[in-house]
Amino acid sequence: MVAQEHLADLEIAADFTHAQPLDRYTAEDHAVWRTLFARQAALLPGRACPEFLAGLKGLGMASDGVPDFERLSDVLEKATGWRIVCVPGLVPDDIFFGHLAKRRFPVTWWIRRADQLDYIQEPDAFHDIYGHVPLLMNPVFADYMQAYGEGGLKAAGLNALHRLARLYWYTVEFGLIETAEGPRIYGAGILSSKGESVFCLDSAAPNRVRFDLLRLMRTRYRIDTFQKTYFVIRSFEELFEATKPDFTPLYAALESRPDLGAGDLDAEDVVLTRGTLDAAEGGWGESADV
Repeated sequence: MVAQEHLADLEIAADFTHAQPLDRYTAEDHAVWRTLFARQAALLPGRACPEFLAGLKGLGMASDGVPDFERLSDVLEKATGWRIVCVPGLVPDDIFFGHLAKRRFPVTWWIRRADQLDYIQEPDAFHDIYGHVPLLMNPVFADYMQAYGEGGLKAAGLNALHRLARLYWYTVEFGLIETAEGPRIYGAGILSSKGESVFCLDSAAPNRVRFDLLRLMRTRYRIDTFQKTYFVIRSFEELFEATKPDFTPLYAALESRPDLGAGDLDAEDVVLTRGTLDAAEGGWGESADV
């Protein structure tokens, strides 16, 4: 949960938005941003997808401290019609989907402490801004995110939010994309993580499986470890086209199909890399699948 000091004295609207409290960032906050930014900037060339790196450059995101969200929004809006909205932390599903459907990306304002560089329980400003926002500069991915928000508003009435959560997890947060140079990262949960930026591409432990929408929606995931399976799309166009149709019949079809564990392989999978599922290498404890 968000610490109370993150909420104190904020004027939070009904849609959970508030002005970014720029005066609350401390010297330590800006130092944490600089550290995180510098190490990902050194690590991601040759690992992140070209669209992410182009978006990062196009935003003019600086390494000197936590950025002004309004300035980034102005650049982003000119590129794809999206804006950043500042929120105090995780927001209810209907609020989150509603913002996405209106091309508004909710971003947590606070940033992790210096002793939390490698792991935090909730997304912070570095994860949200550095990990997510650059790809919203890409028109196809930007359209995908809006469509996801619209689908989420509908899924809420069909008892299917867990299916949509899996789609978000394995694409927006932990997705890989095929390129001529090999697989590259586009998921924000990886792009904002030093350890998983290396693990997802270099480790022999995880499975890497060709993206398939129905398969992905059947797959549970781990919330506090590196992934056991990564799904690899061919292009953002493939992702958008696969998720553009009405999901209602898909949800009905999935009711008769069993769920799969995070590390399971299915007979119909196109397996790009069969992982060793080495627990020591993956850092997988006994946490349950979601």
